[in-house]
Amino acid sequence: MAVLQNLFFLAWALSAVVSGQYDGSRYAWYSSPASDFNSALPVGNGRLGGLIYCTPTEKISLNENSIWSGPFLNRLNPNAGGVISEVRSLLEAGNITGAGRVALPNMAGNPTSPQQYNPLGELNLNFGHSSQTTLQRWLDTYQGNSGCSYLYNGVNYTREIIANHPTGVLAVRLQASQAGQLNVQVSLSRSQYVTSNTASITGGVNSIVMRANSGNSNPISFTAEAQVVASGGSISASGSTLTVEGATTVDIFFDAESSYRYSSNSAWEAELARKLSSATSKGFPALRSAAIADNTALIGRVSLDLGRASGSAASLPTDQRLSNYKNSPNSDIQLVTLQYNMGRHLLVASSRDTGALSLPANLQGIWNEDFNPPWGSKYTININLEMNYWHAETTNLAEATKPFWDLLTIAQGRGELAASEMYRCDGFVLHHNIDCWGDPAPVDYGTPYTIWPMGGVWLSTHLMEHYRFTGNKTFLQETAWPILQGAAEFYFCYTFMWDGYYTAGPSLSPENSFIVPSNEFQSGSGEGIDISLTMDNSLLYQLFNDVIEACQILGLSSSDCSNAENYLAKIKPPQIGSYGQILEWRQEYGETEPGMRHLSPLFGLYPGSQMTPAVSPSLAAAAGVLLNHRMQSGSGDTGWSRAWVIACYARLFNGDSAWASVQTFLQTFTLTNMFNSNNGPPMQIDGNFGFTAGVTELFLQSHANIVHLLPALPSSVPTGSITGLVARGGFVVDIYWSGGALTNATITSNLGGTLTLKVANAATLSVNGETYTGPINTTAGGTYTVTLDYHMDRDSHDYE
Repeated sequence: MAVLQNLFFLAWALSAVVSGQYDGSRYAWYSSPASDFNSALPVGNGRLGGLIYCTPTEKISLNENSIWSGPFLNRLNPNAGGVISEVRSLLEAGNITGAGRVALPNMAGNPTSPQQYNPLGELNLNFGHSSQTTLQRWLDTYQGNSGCSYLYNGVNYTREIIANHPTGVLAVRLQASQAGQLNVQVSLSRSQYVTSNTASITGGVNSIVMRANSGNSNPISFTAEAQVVASGGSISASGSTLTVEGATTVDIFFDAESSYRYSSNSAWEAELARKLSSATSKGFPALRSAAIADNTALIGRVSLDLGRASGSAASLPTDQRLSNYKNSPNSDIQLVTLQYNMGRHLLVASSRDTGALSLPANLQGIWNEDFNPPWGSKYTININLEMNYWHAETTNLAEATKPFWDLLTIAQGRGELAASEMYRCDGFVLHHNIDCWGDPAPVDYGTPYTIWPMGGVWLSTHLMEHYRFTGNKTFLQETAWPILQGAAEFYFCYTFMWDGYYTAGPSLSPENSFIVPSNEFQSGSGEGIDISLTMDNSLLYQLFNDVIEACQILGLSSSDCSNAENYLAKIKPPQIGSYGQILEWRQEYGETEPGMRHLSPLFGLYPGSQMTPAVSPSLAAAAGVLLNHRMQSGSGDTGWSRAWVIACYARLFNGDSAWASVQTFLQTFTLTNMFNSNNGPPMQIDGNFGFTAGVTELFLQSHANIVHLLPALPSSVPTGSITGLVARGGFVVDIYWSGGALTNATITSNLGGTLTLKVANAATLSVNGETYTGPINTTAGGTYTVTLDYHMDRDSHDYE
C-alpha cells in the first residue's frame, strides 16, 4: 500500500509540472538540475540546512548553524580606554583626520575579524546515472520541502528532502517507479578537518558517521550521522560508503550535533543518537507529515494574493520566469508573491527555537558552502541581522525571533566586558559584527565602518517591538528589560554634552564616508569618524523611548527610568540640510558616495518611526528628499539595500515608487533559486527578508499607535488581498481591496487593547456597521469588520 501511495505521489508530481499546475505563487520549479549553490533549492529546520541540486550524481549541501571556524576570541584592544577622550577632543575641535589616525590603531580589534560560519559538508548520492530526461525539480514554499523527478532508462526516479523541526533531523526519500531498480552509493564528505568518516552496519543500523572540527586549538567539534533504511535490495558498507543495490525506496535520516551546545563528545553524540533513533522509528512518511504540519502551521498564517499573471507566464519554470520578468514585469505579478512567500519560507527554515543556545539566521541564513564565506557569513549588525527579522512580527512569525533573543543575551554578556575595557562604562556595547559567541569588539580596519558602538542599541529595539506585537509581559520583564537596561546604562555613560545635547562619539554612519572640509586637517580626503550622527541620535531616541515605555508597562521607578526621560529630552533631533534633506552627519559635509547603499540616516523613517508622516510630516518630507537624492545617485544597488528602499517609500505612502523597486529587486538581484544577491553572487539572505518586510508595509502599517490599512497601495495592484498580518497591539488583520480601494478588512484583537484606525484616503469608514468616530476599546478575541463609506483620490497623500 505504501509503495502504491508513493508511486501515486510521483505520478501526481510529474503530471502537475508537465501540465503547468504548480501554483506560480507557491512553487519555485525548474526543468534542469542546479548548476551551482545559487540555483540549488534550500530547506531547513531552523538548525540544520540542506540544498538539493538534483544532478545525476547528487550532492546535498549540509549546514548546522553552530559550526563556526573556532572558539571565542577576546579581540578587545587594550589601548581603547586610554584614547577615547583624546579622540573625542579632536573631533570636537574639528580635527577629523587626526581623530581617525588616533582611533583606528588603538580601538580596532586584534585580530580584526571574529569567527566565520563554516559548512558542515555534503551528503553524496551516486546512482550510476549518466543522464536525466524530463527532469523537474521543485521547492514548495508552503510545505517547506523540496525534491525532483526524472527518467533514466525508462524508470522514473524521485528524490525528496524534508526538514523536520519537531524531531530535529533532515530526511531524504529516494524512489524508483519499478521495483528493485534503485541502486545508490551513500556517503558523507567534508573538504577540511575531518577526523574520522566510517560507514558501518551494526545491529541492523546502516550508518555513516563523520567526525570533524574547526581546525583550531580548542575547536568547535561535531559529529554528523546519516542512517539509511532501504525497502527491498541489500546494503553493504565499505570505508565511508554505504551501497544499496536492488531497492525500490531508500530513506536517509540525517543529524549533526556540536560542541557549541554540549560539554562533551559523549553528550552531543547521545543527542545525535536520540534524534536519529526517534526519526527512524517514526519512518519517513510520518516525519514528512509532521514536518509539513509544523511548517504550514506557521507559513499558512499569512496569504498574499496580488492577482494572476498574464496567460501562462506564471506556469513556466522559475528561471524562465525570472528571465522574462527582466523585460516584462507587468505580465507576471505572481512572481512578486512567490518572492514574498520565499522570504517567509527562508526565515522559518533558518530561525527556529531549537532549545538552549538557538542561533538566528546569519548573513546567509543557514546555507553556506565556503570555509571562507563572503563577509564571514557572520551576524552583521549595522543592518543585516536586523533586516533578517523585520518581517518576523508583521507576517505572523513571532516564534522565529527566539534565536535572536538567545544570541543577543549571549552578546550582552560579552558586550559588558567591551563596555568596561574599551569605554570604562557600565552596561554593554556591540559594534558592527558579532559571531556565534557574541564577539563585541570592533571589526575590520577602516574609519567608515569599524568604530561604531551602536550595534547593541539597534538590536535592542527589536525586543520592545516584539512586546508591542505580542503583548508578552513575561518576555518584556525577563528577556527584554535586562537588555534594554544594559544598553541604556552604557549610553548614560558613553554620551557627553556637546552643542547642548547628549551626544555619542566617536562613531560613524555605517560604511559611509564624507569629504573632510578644508579646515579639518587633510582636506578633500574621505573620512567616516565623527560625533553627533543622525543615525546615532535616532537610535538613542528610540532606545530611551523604549526604556520609558518598558518602565511604564512594568511599573518600574528605577534610576534607569528617570535617566531615560532626562536623556531623551536632550537628544538632538534630525537636522535638515541645504536642499531640504535629512542631514547624515553633524554638518553638511561633501559626499564621497551620493548613492550610498546604506540608508542609515533614514532609520527614523524605517524601521523607526521618528520621521514618518504620522509622527512628523516635516521630517517625513525631508526624509523623502534624501531618499530621492540617494536613488537618483544610484542607491539601491544591492538587493538588501533595494529592499530597504521599498520599505522607506512605503512609509512615505509612495506606493508606486515602492513598487518600482519591488520590480527592480526581482529584475536585478534575484538569483536562480530566488536567493537575494548584490547584483550577482554572493547571496545575502537579508534582501529576501527585507523584500517581504517592505512589501508588507505597502498593505499594513501600525507605528504611531495607528493600524493603517493600505497606506501605500501601488496603482499596479488595484485588486488583491492579504490575510493574517499582525499589527502592533496584537491585531491580526485581513485586508481585501478592489479598484484601488479597500473593500473590507477584518481585524481580530488578540490582546483586547485600543484600536485606532486609518484607511488610505478614506474620508469615513465603518466598523461592524457603525460609523467609526475614534479609537475603539476592543475585547480579546473580538473581530471588527472595516468598510469604507467613501474614498478620495488615491494619490492625495504621497510624499514625492
